[in-house]
Amino acid sequence: MSKIIFNSFQMKQLEKNSNVQKVSDRSISYKPEFKLKAVLDNKNGKSPIQIFIENGFDLEIIGKDKPKHCLDRWRNIYKIYGEEGFYNERRGKGNTGRPSSRNLTSEQKLKKAEARIAFLEAEVAFLKKLDELEM
Repeated sequence: MSKIIFNSFQMKQLEKNSNVQKVSDRSISYKPEFKLKAVLDNKNGKSPIQIFIENGFDLEIIGKDKPKHCLDRWRNIYKIYGEEGFYNERRGKGNTGRPSSRNLTSEQKLKKAEARIAFLEAEVAFLKKLDELEM
């Protein structure tokens, strides 16, 4: 997310651009078609700043670093997912969070349980000492 905060006039200016999907006070969502076109133009030698200026963006509003940061992200998406990466929602997909306990062997489950018991015993001992100090 950008450190730039857009005022209502700037937001309206950005919304007028046909390459913008939506604008909030802190971010711009670009249309997938623009992202794909920008990556392909960049592969053909155009600079990120040149691409954004040619597509009607005012660098005074979005910031001079924004084109480079966007193109870096979009090139990575294109490299990993191809064209479909811009059209498919990927948030929430993939392996996030802790690994599932369903894949643990009985030995691993036992070690995990023993570690939890040791932690809880230490917690109880700590609370007992704390209770003694408060009296």
